Amino acid sequence: MEYMKPDEIVELFKERLDKNAVMDSRIETKTAGIKKNAYNVIWLQLNPQNLKEGVRLLYAIQFPHFAIISGNDLGKEIELIYHFSLYYGVRFKEISINLSTRLSKDNLKIPTITDLIPGAQTAEREIKEMFGVTIEGLPDLPNIFLPQDFPQGIFPLRKDEKGVKMKVERKDEVIEVE
Repeated sequence: MEYMKPDEIVELFKERLDKNAVMDSRIETKTAGIKKNAYNVIWLQLNPQNLKEGVRLLYAIQFPHFAIISGNDLGKEIELIYHFSLYYGVRFKEISINLSTRLSKDNLKIPTITDLIPGAQTAEREIKEMFGVTIEGLPDLPNIFLPQDFPQGIFPLRKDEKGVKMKVERKDEVIEVE
């Protein structure tokens, strides 16, 4: 197996995707352990319409190991970061690659990647429940992280979330809590 270097991977993304697809990129080299072994982390920010093609491009390098999708509420946008590893399990060759994209809160839609990576379904469902992102092509399944009777339109990890009004009964009184 031929291994690509981190800078070669970044260049591949810039060459193969639309010219405006890669909005930002950086490569970090870190060390870990007593022997201070080096490893690389690639960060690529992609336009939302190019994210799925970016995931597909990982297959041109090597079958990617999917870890999770994390999210950040940036105020007017939700940032999604898809965390992968290339050369997973190969000592001193593994590269972490993070594909991020930003969605305007006015248009919180992104296509599913479960047709490429079926194991991403749980992470996509979490993003749907916690941030209110519509994952196009993902079956509308019941909640897995929030209770089934959780109110619609409440997204716990959003900064603009005000919470749920609840009535708490204590002995002889009812208290409304926000």
